Amino acid sequence: MIDVVEIQKILPHRYPFLLIDRVVDFVPMVSIEAYKNVTIGEQIFQGHFPGHPIYPGVMIIEGMAQAGGVLAFKSLDEESQEATKDKVIYFMSIDRCKFRLPVKPGDKLIYKLGVLKHRGNIWVLDGKAYVDDKLVAEAELKAMIVDK
Repeated sequence: MIDVVEIQKILPHRYPFLLIDRVVDFVPMVSIEAYKNVTIGEQIFQGHFPGHPIYPGVMIIEGMAQAGGVLAFKSLDEESQEATKDKVIYFMSIDRCKFRLPVKPGDKLIYKLGVLKHRGNIWVLDGKAYVDDKLVAEAELKAMIVDK
């Protein structure tokens, strides 16, 4: 398990754009499972949409991408992980993205990502997001670790 304090040591994101609360399962070079508790206190709900709050799909994909970043960085050997303090992960493409169901305040958004391909500093990940075991979004993400 990786808590939010450890996540902040891995990712540069901070409030209000850190979109994962905890990692609950991690297999280096293979997969990660993380979650975000979606609350009505999120700033995004002030405008999306008043009286009918829906968590934006782009935020779901960004949370998925952040979980993928943790997977990539934590999969590196310890020496390489130390070097990541001067690195950042950029997403190169989002393919086959589909939104299946709306996500609302009170939902626990669970991200499950698996490595499809890894070569050098390039990662291709299969990402899925769930609420109550129901698939709410999916995408194939391609990312690259680069110098800051």
